[in-house]
Formats: sequence, C-alpha cells, structure tokens
Amino acid sequence: MAHSPIIAETGPGFRTAVTVRNHALTIDEPVELGGGDAGATPVELLLASLASCTTITVRMYADRKGYPLRSVRVTATRPEAPPGPIPELSLQLTLEGELDDEQRRRLIEIAHRCPVHRTLAAGCRITMTA
Repeated sequence: MAHSPIIAETGPGFRTAVTVRNHALTIDEPVELGGGDAGATPVELLLASLASCTTITVRMYADRKGYPLRSVRVTATRPEAPPGPIPELSLQLTLEGELDDEQRRRLIEIAHRCPVHRTLAAGCRITMTA
C-alpha cells in the first residue's frame, strides 16, 4: 500500500483540519490553552495512535494464530509534566478471552512490536522543508 501524505491546515486559532486519505479529523487545544476544544490534542492523538496500533497488532496476531481472544483494550497514559518532550508513555493492556498462559505471554510480547511503538522506542529522524 502506498503511503498517502497527511495534510494538516489551520487558520486563525488552534483548530486544525487534518486529511488522512479520505478521512477528516479535527485537532484542537482545550479552552484553557486558548483552543476551542473541537477535537483531541496532537499529544492525545499520539497516544491514541500508539494504543490503537497496539490493539490492531495484537488482534492481527491472535487471529492469525487462532487464539481465543475476545477483545483487546489498551489504556495509554503519560505523566503530568511541563511542556516539552514527554519522558515516558505507559500502556495498560487488557486481554479478554480463554487464553492460556503461553498465549497471553506471547500477545504481551507482540504488543511491543507494533510499528508506532517501534518508531517511538527507536526514535525517528524528522526532516522539514519550507
């Protein structure tokens, strides 16, 4: 699959329209930070990307292996910290289903292998042009 560019555009204020393939997202900041709270913040979306990538990766693996996994839930949190780089992200993984200990262990191991997790853990060079 070719990777389409993701376009983010804002006018006055912080409300940002984002286009991802044929999907539209609204990103904003909370009122207390000067936004209109019309959508999740960029950092919340980062955590949402990590959590959803983790659930999809675990689900794909379980389905391929025929594991009796009913549902996967990931709760992503970050510590309260001053603005700047986020020092740590935490994931709480909940696996529902009649899984034996080995299946459960393997799914937890696989959860660390989602592309978003691997990108964040390894670091990523970012280039910018204007």
